[in-house]
Amino acid sequence: MVTGIWLLALRAALGTYFTLGPTVASAAGTVTGLVAVSALDLWVPGIDFGVPALAGTAIAVFILSATWEHVVRSLIKHRVLVIGTDGDASEVMQELQRDVHAPFSIVGVVGERPPAGAAEIAGRGALDELRRVVEAQRPDIVILTDDRASAWAVEPLLDLAPMGFKVVGVSHFFEHAIGRVPLRHLTPAWFMSILHLRQKPYTRLAKRSFDLVVASLGLLLIAPLLPMLAAVVRMSRGPIIYSQIRLGEGGRHYRMYKFRTMRADAEEAGRPLFASESDPRVTRLGRLLRQTHLDEVPQLWNVVKGEMSIVGPRPERPEFVEMLEDTVPFWTRRLLVKPGITGWAQLRCGYAYDAESAAEKLSYDLWYLRHRNVVIDLAICAKTVSTLLFKPGR
Repeated sequence: MVTGIWLLALRAALGTYFTLGPTVASAAGTVTGLVAVSALDLWVPGIDFGVPALAGTAIAVFILSATWEHVVRSLIKHRVLVIGTDGDASEVMQELQRDVHAPFSIVGVVGERPPAGAAEIAGRGALDELRRVVEAQRPDIVILTDDRASAWAVEPLLDLAPMGFKVVGVSHFFEHAIGRVPLRHLTPAWFMSILHLRQKPYTRLAKRSFDLVVASLGLLLIAPLLPMLAAVVRMSRGPIIYSQIRLGEGGRHYRMYKFRTMRADAEEAGRPLFASESDPRVTRLGRLLRQTHLDEVPQLWNVVKGEMSIVGPRPERPEFVEMLEDTVPFWTRRLLVKPGITGWAQLRCGYAYDAESAAEKLSYDLWYLRHRNVVIDLAICAKTVSTLLFKPGR
C-alpha cells in the first residue's frame, strides 16, 4: 500500500512538472508521497512508521527517482513526427535541436513543403505519404500543427492507431514538453481559460505569504553585505541606488529599486534604450553585480511592499511596453500578475532587446501565467540559485 502511494505520487508529479526537469519533478513527487504516507501513519490505527524510517525512505525514493529519470531522459528519446505547415515544423525542430538534453527526437516531417533543415530527417513526405512515413518511422508522438493538416490526417491516423502513438496539437506539445506557449496559436479564449487562477483567494494568500517569507529572510541574510555593496557601487560616479518607474500588476506604476550598475549618463540622450548582455554602458564593477544578480537585492523591498513578487515576469518600463504592445501580440497580458525578481522566462532566455526576443520571452511568461503555483515558484527559485552558483552571468 505504501509503495503504491509513493508510485502514484511520483507518477503524478513527473507528469505535472515534466518541463521543470527530473530533479524538481522527483522532489515534488517525493514530498507529495511523504505527506500522504505521514497522514496514513497519523490517522490509521496500528500503523507506525516512525520519523527515521519515513525520512530515510523519502531520501531513498528521491535519489532513486531522480537518478532513474535523468538516465531515462538521456538514453531514451521519444520519437516525434510533425504533420503540417513548414513554419510550425521548423519551430519544433529548432526548439528540440537547441536543447540537446530534451528527451525528444524528430524522426519525420509530413507536409506540403519540407521545412528548412529537414534534409537530415529520415522520414519526410507529402501529406498523401503520411501512412508510409508513420509505418516506417514508428513515432511515439505525432504533432499536428494546423487545422488543415488535422482534418486531412484524422482518417489515416485513426487507421494507424493500433501502433500506439500519441497525437497532440503543437500548442499542447510546446506547453507541456517545452514549457512555453507559442504566440501564433494564441486566442483571446486562451486567456479566458486562466481567469479563474486570479479569482482564488487562497492562491493569492499562499503567493503573498511565500513572497513575504522569502523577501524578509533574504533581506536579513544579505544585510551584512549591504555596506560593502554600496561601497562597490560608489566607486563610480553617480547614486548608489538607482530607481525607475516600472509597470506592475494591472498596469499600475511603481518605483523599482536596484543598485546602480551603469554610468550616471547612461540615458543622457533622453530616450530609453534596451539593455543587452554586453551593454557598453555598464561599469566594470557593475558587470560583476549583474553577473551575480546582487544588483537586484533592493527589489526585495519592492516585494515586501507588495509591488513585486519573488517569481514572475520581469517588470518593464512604460516606454518599452508602449513600443512592444504594437509589435508583439498579447504583450500587455504579462500584467495579469505581479512582476518578479526571477522567473521562468529569465531562466530560459536572455535579455529582450528587440521584438523577436521579447516575443520569445513572452511565450515563457505565458506558460508561467497559466501553470503558476507555490511548487513551481519554489522550483524556479531553486533553479535560480543553481544558475547563480554554476552558471554565473546567465
